[in-house]
Amino acid sequence: MSVPVFEEFEPAADCGCAGCAQQRRDHALGLPVRAGGHPAAHGARRALVLVTTAGVVLGGGGASALARPAAPAAPVTPADLVTETVAGPGPDNPQGGAGPLHGAPGPGSGPHPAPGATPTTSQITPQSLRKTTRTEIINRAKRWVHAQVPYSMEKFWTDGYRQDCSGYISMAWNLRGNEWTGSLDRFGERIDRTELQPGDILLFHNPANPTRGSHVTIFGGWTDYTHTSYIAYEQAKPRARRQATPLAYWNNADRYVAYRYKGVVRGGSGAGGGSGGGSAATGAPYPGASRFGPGANNAHVTQLGRLLVERGGKKFYSRGPGPRWGEADRRATQAFQRAQGWKGREADGLPGPQTWRLLASGQGRSIGGSSGSGGPSANVPGFPGRGYFRPGQSSAYVEKLGKQLVKRGYGKHYLSGPGPRWSEADRRNVEAFQRAQGWRGGAADGYPGPETWRRLFR
Repeated sequence: MSVPVFEEFEPAADCGCAGCAQQRRDHALGLPVRAGGHPAAHGARRALVLVTTAGVVLGGGGASALARPAAPAAPVTPADLVTETVAGPGPDNPQGGAGPLHGAPGPGSGPHPAPGATPTTSQITPQSLRKTTRTEIINRAKRWVHAQVPYSMEKFWTDGYRQDCSGYISMAWNLRGNEWTGSLDRFGERIDRTELQPGDILLFHNPANPTRGSHVTIFGGWTDYTHTSYIAYEQAKPRARRQATPLAYWNNADRYVAYRYKGVVRGGSGAGGGSGGGSAATGAPYPGASRFGPGANNAHVTQLGRLLVERGGKKFYSRGPGPRWGEADRRATQAFQRAQGWKGREADGLPGPQTWRLLASGQGRSIGGSSGSGGPSANVPGFPGRGYFRPGQSSAYVEKLGKQLVKRGYGKHYLSGPGPRWSEADRRNVEAFQRAQGWRGGAADGYPGPETWRRLFR
């Protein structure tokens, strides 16, 4: 008796089950798991093996085998899928655990289609994406945190998004489907970490083995001026959370890549960032440090020059401003920084987020001593620099700061003094003043920056 010939299972185009959806996705991507492909086609391959095995039994068992009906194939469960275990920063802060890496979208995915319906990379353009602002991204991220959405790689929340880390980003970025760590980069533009702004993401996808540590978080702002940690919004066990996180994560830190959503539009940053930096800029968002300096040639340089000319920097330009970075741009920027009372590295002539914020919003002191729209500041002493206000530092500036805090009614944490040595009482009083300005997160960390200093002494 000849052995029946079995052909490979081909999923129907209109079948909505999890296995067929993932099989179609694998065919579309054309990549094996080891090369970065999606691991969820395991269910379809398992079904094929079972069918082939049944064929061998039928072909070699004769009439007795034909008399016995073949056992039905067991349903594919989450336990059949690839699992991962990733160590977190502590027992109350785990990342992952035993479970499938990515839940398969199914009929319960609500209005958001399975990833197989995602357009190809060439089709993804800013025009084809849903537009959103940074404020909206952060607000959506906060909703899951406030609702304490539990972590799951198989379940979907009421808004139709999968309750794992990549489903969380899909929700926050308002994508049309549930993506995974191997496809989110197609919806973003890779940026340098120095350019991170609230609403951007930090993504680690392990193409050699996606089941080992792949994860993604939302950047919510820097925790302080050192830029060594940030506020991360993420979906991790046991539920969605917001917490200070080392750059870029507790493990595989150097392998995380920063991305900016291609569909983001102006309309607010959604969170404060930087020590004493205050609220988000009301003008154009900071384009990133890489847009300025020797060799830079872009429209942001022209925009910077025009802002500097408006604030008293015309004397530095013999012509222009133009798109190519020059010594005139550096000198004009440095003059503006020194007008704020900044010194040393804070007045190096290269615009950082704080310099850009003051220029774009019309705040701070103009070149030559006049003040911007931020209010009168002619009598404000120059900011000495952040280095004076750190644990172990002792100077007259610390004592001057403390006395001004007491004068303004923010000295309740002093048991004695204030004195010249920086203390926790100084930090807590500064934090109270910053919070009174309406600042939160990294903008209210208790360490004075130029804007904190200006508002305190004006």
